[in-house]
Amino acid sequence: MKRLFPASVGTLLLAAVAQLSLFTCLPGEEFRGHWKPLWDGKTFKGWHTIGVGSWTIEDGAIVGRKKAEEKEFGHLVSDEVFKDFVVRLKFKVLQGNSGFYFRVEEKGYSGVSGFQAEIAPDANTGGLYETNGRAWVVQPPPDVVKKAFKPNDWNEMIVAAKGGDITVWVNGVKTAEVKNDPGRREGHFALQLHGGNDMLVMFKDIEILEPAE
Repeated sequence: MKRLFPASVGTLLLAAVAQLSLFTCLPGEEFRGHWKPLWDGKTFKGWHTIGVGSWTIEDGAIVGRKKAEEKEFGHLVSDEVFKDFVVRLKFKVLQGNSGFYFRVEEKGYSGVSGFQAEIAPDANTGGLYETNGRAWVVQPPPDVVKKAFKPNDWNEMIVAAKGGDITVWVNGVKTAEVKNDPGRREGHFALQLHGGNDMLVMFKDIEILEPAE
């Protein structure tokens, strides 16, 4: 059989393919590895609250509530700090503005500073916003959000971050992506209750991908 590439080039190509990481998966492909729960589904072990509002566990879901007259923000924050990751979760937003925060510090106006993948009952769901920083970094096109987001229903979000490369998917549709972002490279995860909003938002099945060995 005639070689398409010299042996040395072919070997390099095979090695490159073998080393493709879990962060290079395309939409619709399965991430390689094992999904490990970040939340046990029963308690708030491994998480703590800051700010206002209430967090409860109901029927296997985290439920966040807050009144609009409460102008401060509220967050449920992971105790642990994370660097590179792939996280998936399910969310249902019935009232108000929320988000999945990552690589954040517990400081600044609103209680946390850093990136969030937007969760809201509008055309910005799945975008990337930097609180106490650059504000909107990526606002997804409305037609993309309309295709991806299911109002008043459970939705799946996946956020992948490796170094400065960050990608967000909602129900398998890519809604935001940045390359070589200069922002923080590690920090906490957090779920948000936005200040000045009547809030009712739910989360479940929060998992982090452990790469295959």
